[in-house]
Formats: sequence, structure tokens, C-alpha cells
Amino acid sequence: MKILIADDDQQILRALRILLTARGYDVSVARTGAEALSLAVDQHPDLVVLDLGMPELNGIEVIEGLRGWSQVPILVVSGRTDSGDKVDALDAGADDYVTKPFAADELLARIRALTRRQPAATDEPVVRFGDIAVDLAARQVTRTTPDGTQAVRLTPTEWAILDVLVRNPRRLVTRQSLLTQVWGPQYTSDTGYLRLYLAQLRKKLEPVPSRPRYLLTEPGMGYRFTPDD
Repeated sequence: MKILIADDDQQILRALRILLTARGYDVSVARTGAEALSLAVDQHPDLVVLDLGMPELNGIEVIEGLRGWSQVPILVVSGRTDSGDKVDALDAGADDYVTKPFAADELLARIRALTRRQPAATDEPVVRFGDIAVDLAARQVTRTTPDGTQAVRLTPTEWAILDVLVRNPRRLVTRQSLLTQVWGPQYTSDTGYLRLYLAQLRKKLEPVPSRPRYLLTEPGMGYRFTPDD
């Protein structure tokens, strides 16, 4: 099981990594909010352990960024004891809140409780359009051809964009929403990124990339995934 720990305190990061690795968890660490969002997109952890007071993006912004595209369990571990901070974190989408300093046994118990609630990966659907199949659980894309099934290789960023779009069939996903969910709130004006990656996705997935059927542009607004009827 993969756990992402996001905290700017080196001692906390080291202690949690030792504790969780010793229990058999696969641990990644992030020292800023922006790094946490980037790692979450690339690695799709099974649980995020998150501090609220981090540079670049604070914990609430990270929660909001994650909740735009993922239901991964989020456990806030923070030194803030005010009830308002707890309410803000839970309202933003966190699943649980532990105050520092914490007992190791309590933290492990809360992690076990959150991961028990997580739906099995096999519950994720396979989305099909044209000759393409997108397996959301396995994070794989395949194409059916006369010669059989072939893998379509996507970069982590291409996958992150496609994942957001196919989870919102026929709905407009604004450019700002995609940029926030894939790169973070500080990139909401960098629409050139989206044009580049959407062009690459169309080359890989559309029957005729110059006349997209499934990955549509809504001029001035964003993008829309339109599956077959």
C-alpha cells in the first residue's frame, strides 16, 4: 500500500517514514504543497498524510486540489488544535484529523480505519470509446485492432488529464479546473500546457486527431469527453 506524507518538518517526515516503512507501507514524501499534488498525480497513493502549514500551497489548498479528481483518503496530521482549523480541513474534504504530538499506535489505527473504508481497485470501471479502453484501476489504456489488443503508452501528465476527463463524461471541465487538478492552483493561467497535452492525447486516442470525436475543445471554456452513445 502506497502512502504519501506531506510535511515541511524534516523530523516528522523522517519519523513517519521510519514508522510506516517498518509496518510494510510504501512511503513517498513531499516537503511542499505543490510537490504533494505533483506526487499524488504521478503515483496515485492509497492514502495521503498531510500537514496544514506547508510552503507554496497550504494543506487546505492541497486537499481541494486532490478532491477535484481523487477520492483518496486524506489524514491531516497538524499541530493546529483550534476547532476551526479542523472544521476547515474536514469541510475541504479531509477524512480524519490527528493533532501533533500524536501516539504512534493511534496514528496507525487511524490509517488502518481509513484504508478499510477505501473501495477496492476492482470497483473502478473500464471506460470504452471507439477502439479505446481506459482501465481506471490499472491506469492502463489499450486499443483493439484487427491483430488484437495493443497498449497505448501515456505519460503521467497525459494520464492525469485523461483520468479527469473520462470521470466526467459529457460534462464541461474548465481549463482552470484541469490545470488546478493536474498541476496545482498556481498554474491556472498556463493554458498552453493543456493545448500541448490535449494535442498529444488526440494523436494517441482519436481516430482522426485533427477532427476529434471524443476529446472536444469548448472554445474559451475548457474540454469535454463525449463517449459513444
